[in-house]
Parts: sequence; structure tokens; C-alpha cells
Amino acid sequence: MEKSSVFIWKGCTPWQGLLLTACLLTSWRLSTTAHVTTKIVPPQVAEGENVLFLVHELPENIIGFAWFKDLTNMKTAIAVYGLHINLSAPGPVHSGRETLYRNGSLLLEKVTKKDIGFYTLRTYDKYVKIVSTTSTYLHVDTFLWNCGRVSTSAQPTIESVPPIVAEGGSVHLLIHNLPENLHAFIWFKGMNVFWNHEVARYKTDEKLSMTGPAYSGREVLNSDGSLLLHNVTGKDAGLYTLRIQCTDLKSEETHVQLQVNTSLSPCCNPLSSSQLMIQPVPRYATEGESVLLQVHNLPEDLQAFTWYKSIHRLPYFEIVEDNRVLNTLTWGDHYSGRETVYSNGSLLLQDITESDAGIYTLEILKSHSKVENAYVEFHVNKNVAQPFVRITNSVVSSNRAVLLNCVSPDTDISIRWFFNNRRLRLSRRMTLSPTKCGLRIYPLRSENFGEYKCEVSNRVSSKTSLPVQLQ
Repeated sequence: MEKSSVFIWKGCTPWQGLLLTACLLTSWRLSTTAHVTTKIVPPQVAEGENVLFLVHELPENIIGFAWFKDLTNMKTAIAVYGLHINLSAPGPVHSGRETLYRNGSLLLEKVTKKDIGFYTLRTYDKYVKIVSTTSTYLHVDTFLWNCGRVSTSAQPTIESVPPIVAEGGSVHLLIHNLPENLHAFIWFKGMNVFWNHEVARYKTDEKLSMTGPAYSGREVLNSDGSLLLHNVTGKDAGLYTLRIQCTDLKSEETHVQLQVNTSLSPCCNPLSSSQLMIQPVPRYATEGESVLLQVHNLPEDLQAFTWYKSIHRLPYFEIVEDNRVLNTLTWGDHYSGRETVYSNGSLLLQDITESDAGIYTLEILKSHSKVENAYVEFHVNKNVAQPFVRITNSVVSSNRAVLLNCVSPDTDISIRWFFNNRRLRLSRRMTLSPTKCGLRIYPLRSENFGEYKCEVSNRVSSKTSLPVQLQ
């Protein structure tokens, strides 16, 4: 992070050229109607990890912005950024772990429990008046569990089936790694969660679905949150965003890229068109393998291209930049040493891990400063570990209830239950959690006594727990 050579936090002294005055950090004015949104990436963070407060829609014609570690106490300034001179300066609560970016985003490294709380972003105009005030809450966990699974590595993901759909066909956007305490799903067309981009929403407690302004009449929203789109057209291509709301008032977002074959004939190869497109080879890989993000139809007037490990094009996510005009190749902050870039724009990732999975962005710069973006996503699987069954007993209204949890450290898995070495058949007194890792029996009867096991599986392996006796 670039820092000013002068510390300007004692009293109300001048900003030494960074902003017009430091008084803006201690003044309190009502914010205007400027709409700024912040998103925490990742939405759930544990101690020792990094978190990014990603800013959208930073107002135009502002002279600078400042971040604060509070809602109303403007003396708890973290740092300030002067856009007109492209410099930043630390505040009284700056810990040395914070980095400000020009688009307003804040990176906080190696978070601790002390970092829990509200973070406020304020923007200022040339008269040092507040243009906008936006606050967000950061929660830090020591170790996150979700029905026996580690939530920090189990963020929801979306899979497009098929990966490339022909015009006139149907595509199913499936969700993996759903949280247990679901409240609602909301689908948006695009990468921003604005109301006018909303396709549909579903409330799990009310079992009620509603359509939004971006609903075309061809979408079907299922109770598991997946979205089915019929009679796909070229206009349907692009990013889709799913917001998942939980009963504890937390929410998180995930994205998927819908690729559409715009050829006249559904039988034609979509990669033979002139549209910029990326194909992961293979689309489903196992840990330790290599994945090639193969680029097709790179434009002839290419000036430069940049790869990002995110849908957000920030220096923090940059892997590599290839500038054809300057004949330079620059590796970015997200370069791990396992990547190889080719002259046709393709990117090879070697010795991959689960953390490598997700959406990647290729930004290309063409002649006349025209910018085009393409997105690609791939999934990573590993051999699952053996799960175990945990039993919890309780008494409800004088009747005995039991909860069996299938505990597994793996994510993106399917779960099956067995009773006395046969596939479990659910009765009216049995309830499965949304991801099937929890089995509740209430009230408990003698016919439920016996041996229970659970099986976890993914695309490459499966394991069964040791049996437990319920008696």
C-alpha cells in the first residue's frame, strides 16, 4: 500500500496534498443518495485468512475516499485515498495489514477475532463533503462447521449442465455445497445484485417463488435453488449471480458463466464461431492434475490480454498480463508459480488443488481501446475421506428424538444413508437436511433401532462410514 510521507492524524491538520483537509475524518454529515455497494470476498472467513471488501459503483467526480473501523466513530480511520494524486495514508487504527485500491476496495490480510465488526467506506467530493456512506459487517470464525463439514472450503458453487448449450436448447444451473440454514435463493442476470436484474427468488420457509423484472417466462426456479432455462438464445449468454440468504441473516453470492452456441445449426461446433470463448480441458479435474484454459477465436487486432482468478478485475486477483504492444509479460499478485501462458491466450494450471477451482476472467484489449471479457469455470475433485456418524439424543414433548449427522471434511459430495445394510427408506417420522448430511427421527420407535451408516461420494471416489448402533 502506498503511504503518504506525512502522518496527518493528530488534531485537524492539513492533508499535505492528499485531500483538502483532515477534518473530513472527524466531521459528521448525512450521506447523499449515491449508491455504493460492498461485498465481502470470501463471504465467510476464518482466522489467519485474507478478506477483500470489494466495492461496486464508486461515485464519479470524487476526490477521495476513506475506510473506518466503526459505524459512526469517525476517529477510527483505517486509511484514506486521494484519487487526484493516487496516494494513500494510514489512519490511527491502521494495523499494517490493510491495502487500499483505487476502485475503493479494501484488502485486510491475516484477520483475527479483533477484526470483527463494522467497516465503513466514505467518499468525498472536491468540497470535502460526504458523497456516500456505506457500511458492512465482518464476522471472523475460529473454525467454521456446517453439519459436520468445514464451511471455509465449502462455498456454494454453480455448475452449468451442459457446459455449452445450443440456441433453442435448455440448460440447468445446478448448485453445490448449499448451507443448511437456508432462507431464500435469488437469481440475477449479470454480476450485480440490482433489483432490475432479478430473475426470480424462492423462500424456503414459505415454499414460495416470485419472479423479477429480468424474468423472461422461460426460467423455472426449483426448490433446491437450481435454475432451469428453456429455449436459450444468444442474449441469455453471460454471467448469472445467485444470492443465498440464510436464517442467521448472513448472505453470500456465487456466479456462473452461461455459454451459448450461437451457430445456426445446433449440431455445429460452437468453438468454430467467431465469438471469443474459453474451454477448460478437462472441465472436471482431480487434485494434482493439470487444467488448460484453452482460448478460441482470439481477435486479430489484439493489443494485450490479462488473466484474473475471479470475475473481478482487480490487481489482487491478477495472474498475468501479456502486452503485445510493449512486448512484455508481467506476472500479477495471484501468480502461484504453477501457471504457464501461451501466445494464443491459453493458460495452463499445473498441480491443481481445490482452491484453484472457480471462475477465471480473460480481459483482452483490442485496437481503438476496445475491451472484451470472457469467463471460464472448472471444478476440482479429490478422493473423499471416510466419514463418521455422530448421534445426538433429545427429548421433545416427552418423546425421544435422535439426530444423526454424517460428518465429512469433504465438499461437493453426495450423501446416502443405510439402515441394517440396506438403503434407508424414509418414513413420515424421518427428516433429511437439505444436503442430506443430517437425519432426524422423531418420535423414535422401536422399529428405528438398528445399524446406521452413511456414504459420501463425488465424481471420482466414494467412502462409507463405520456402522453405529441405535438402541
